[in-house]
Parts: sequence; C-alpha cells; structure tokens
Amino acid sequence: MIDSTVFQDKTAVYYTLGCKLNFSETSTIGKTLREAGVRTARKGEKADICVVNTCSVTEMADKKCRQAIHRLVKQHPGAFVVVTGCYAQLKPDAITQIEGVDIVLGAEQKKEILKYLGDLQKHEGGEAYTTSTKDIKSFVPSCSRGDRTRYFLKVQDGCDYYCSYCTIPFARGRSRNGTIESMVEQAKQAAAEGGKEIVLTGVNIGDFGKSTGETFFDLVKALDTVEGIERYRISSIEPNLLTDEIIEYVSTSKRFMPHFHIPLQSGSDDVLKFMKRKYDTSLFASKIRKIKEVMPDSFIGVDVIVGTRGETEEFFENAYSFISGLDITQLHVFSYSERPGTQALKIEHVVTPEEKHNRSQRLLAISDEKTHAFYERHIGQTMTALMEKSKAGTPMHGFTDNYIRIELDSDDSLDNQLINVRLIEFNEDRTALKAEIVNS
Repeated sequence: MIDSTVFQDKTAVYYTLGCKLNFSETSTIGKTLREAGVRTARKGEKADICVVNTCSVTEMADKKCRQAIHRLVKQHPGAFVVVTGCYAQLKPDAITQIEGVDIVLGAEQKKEILKYLGDLQKHEGGEAYTTSTKDIKSFVPSCSRGDRTRYFLKVQDGCDYYCSYCTIPFARGRSRNGTIESMVEQAKQAAAEGGKEIVLTGVNIGDFGKSTGETFFDLVKALDTVEGIERYRISSIEPNLLTDEIIEYVSTSKRFMPHFHIPLQSGSDDVLKFMKRKYDTSLFASKIRKIKEVMPDSFIGVDVIVGTRGETEEFFENAYSFISGLDITQLHVFSYSERPGTQALKIEHVVTPEEKHNRSQRLLAISDEKTHAFYERHIGQTMTALMEKSKAGTPMHGFTDNYIRIELDSDDSLDNQLINVRLIEFNEDRTALKAEIVNS
C-alpha cells in the first residue's frame, strides 16, 4: 500500500537523455508524481526527488548519464535519486555504485515508480530493481507534452531486429504496442487539453501491431480521424516498413505532415550487411524517390552511423557518394560506438577515432548544404507554422508543416497557435528562416 501523504508538498526535478521516446516517458513519470502531490521544483530550488531517465545508445551516452547523475546529486543534496531508462536496464549494478543514487528501475519497473519510492528515506547504498530482457513484456502508454508545444504519443516499444551494433533490444525487450483504440483515445485527450500537434514515437514504430494483430497503416488512418489534432509527425521509421501506401496516404492527408525521418545508417550495401539491416541502398533510394514524387516539398531527415566496424575507406566513399545523391533534407550523423555484447565486435576492421571524426565532418557538411538549399528554396513562400513559447528576450520559433524552423519577434499570445507566415531570409546563425505574419 502506497502512503500518498509521503509525497505531499514534495518537489522533484527530471533529467532526460536520449530519444523522443524517453522524453515522452519522463513526462508520464512526472504526471504520476504530480498526481501523488509532488510538484516540479522551481529553477534554483533544492528538490526532494531527482529522476534521471537514461540513454545507452553509445558509450558517450553512458558517460553523459553518469555525469548527469553526479551533477544532480551535487545540486540537490539529500534528494532521493531515481535512475531509470536504457542505461539503468543494461548496467544497474554500475549505477548503484554511484554515490547518492537510491534506486535504479528497469524497463518493467519505471511504470510503478511510486511503489519503489517508499517513504523517500535515503539508502545506505543504491538498490536495483530490474527484470531480465526476456521478461520485459508490458507496454506502458505515454502521451505527454512536458514543457513543449508538441505532444509525444508512444505507440510502440522494444525491437525484434537485433542489428549487430545495437543494444536497444536488450534494454527495452521485444517489440510490443498498445491497441489502436487506446492510441486514438490518448490523441483525443491531447486534443481536449488543447494539443494541436502529436509526434508518434517508439523504438521501431513501423513494427506497430505485432502484439495486437493490427498494422501501423491502420493506426495512421485511425489517428487521422481525431478532431482537434491539426498535425501528426511520424518519427523514425525503418525504410523497409515505410510502405508506398503509407507514403501515398500521408501525401493526401490534412493532418499527417510531409515530414519523414528514416534511418539509413550506411550508404554502403556491404556495411548494411555487417550491420544486419533489413534493406539495401536500392530500396532506400526508392523510398526517397517515392516520397519526393508525391510530396516534392517534404522534409526528409536521415540517420547515418560512421566508422562502424567493417567500414573500410572504400565502403565509406561508396556511402558518401550514395548519400550525396539523395534528395534529402538533413543528416543526423553518429560516430559508431562499441557496445558490449553486440555482434559487431566480431568484425575485424576497426576505424580510428580520428577517421570517424573526419567522416562525420564530411557528412555534416553535406547535411548543411542540403538543409540550407531546402530552406532557401522556400524563401518568399507563405506557409502555416505552429508557434512555440520562447524564453524571455529571445525570438519566438515555430515549424512549418514541412518542418522548416521559422523565427518571429516574441509574442506569448502566439504560443501553440497555427499562423500564416511569409518566409523572408535566414537568421544570423542560419538555423531558421525569419518570417512575418500574413493576415489571412
């Protein structure tokens, strides 16, 4: 039995590392604590509870998690410290050794955070509560906004792919999801709260339906009927799961935006085989052509990993050439990081850190060139943007339907409003286009 009086008038801080899915889940944890009487600590205020939601996609991510824990322990002396997320699931014993950590919650336990907080008394040493990967089976729903304008709807969790470089299946378990009916209800609730945009998140969202006998395409069509939600964005979806019927449907939908994020990981077929990916460059290129054929102004973001084991200079040059020729908008470039227990460690060719850096810089240069060309092509056009509240003294930002970041003079009355704007010119650091309001 949970003693709710323990949490009355307590304060908490939340720190999230990693993907949009983690941010969504942190928001849900925050909502659970708020309903128990815990309020979010104000800036500069010492918190009673610290929650760190971790990532473990790379070795650097692990390091950032440890640094964040140390920093929060120092900033909030005496606080009850909870660590959860992927790093917590994979390395619980290492985290319990960090001074100040009270409990570590695995993938199955974070949904019941109140149960593990107990009476909020500090522990002599950290205690870990985790479940083995094969026993991670529950799907914990999450549709949260946090302090952002957009809502993030978790539609799927876990992954069955076991790519050679990745630990996510070990951290989050097998692919699973909630029902379409439950997703629609959560979207309706977001609309009732004033939400206008929802981002569909998950680990492998195109795999939606495995545990309910439904499909991702069915989900897209059902969500498209929810009144009040003006925009949906599909976050990262595997190219082999992005079907032509989904692309064609998005092209005619009023609510699903012309915006895709598709992981490529390598533009070399040889490296894709090393990675145990489920497609080749020919299939990937065909998906890009299809999108641009029906949505010429669509924004396409692409994930790429450089320096993975087996990526020889020749393979990288092939990848560089392939990526250069793609009609895409932006690259998200990651340097390969060796993960314990992965199959990639058996591949012999190792890329030096210096070469990884050089390859990253070359791809980032391509990305900048493609993004700036995409933005420049839209200068002078009138488009609709959803605005986001700005920090005091800074310009206000928003995004067009095809995800061009725009900049306006700050006006709090425009927060979470869809407005018509004319795109004028790049801002000073070329991260957005300055815009002016067009009265319709």
